[in-house]
Amino acid sequence: MAQFIEFIGNNWMLASLWLGLFFAFLFYLTKTGAKSVSTQEAVMLINRKDGVVLDIRDKKEFDAGHIVDSIGIPSIKLASHLTELEKYKSRPVIVVCRMGQHSGDACKTLEGAGFTEVVRLRGGMAEWRGQNLPVIQG
Repeated sequence: MAQFIEFIGNNWMLASLWLGLFFAFLFYLTKTGAKSVSTQEAVMLINRKDGVVLDIRDKKEFDAGHIVDSIGIPSIKLASHLTELEKYKSRPVIVVCRMGQHSGDACKTLEGAGFTEVVRLRGGMAEWRGQNLPVIQG
């Protein structure tokens, strides 16, 4: 610990830069990231609150396997297909991507369009499959 404090004292500019980058990253995550839910919480939203699953992966990945009754709209086309999702504004929307990293932007797009309860699936389809939850092919 003493060496760490000595290092920071000798390299205060480097330590300040790392601290600044850390806080910038946290700020970025709070601005772009949406609330995330686990697979169990997603299942509860679907079963108890009639939640809707929005899969934003490519059509090829969607056809290879998706969550039961999910809506497949690629993230690139999401903004132009918001009218199709209007009927789900009052219901919870769970946004799913491949690994859970790209769904934050889609959540922000939906929130900007007036959707009140939008969450992303933590870990995406990789986590869903990892938990051996049901997947539909084609």
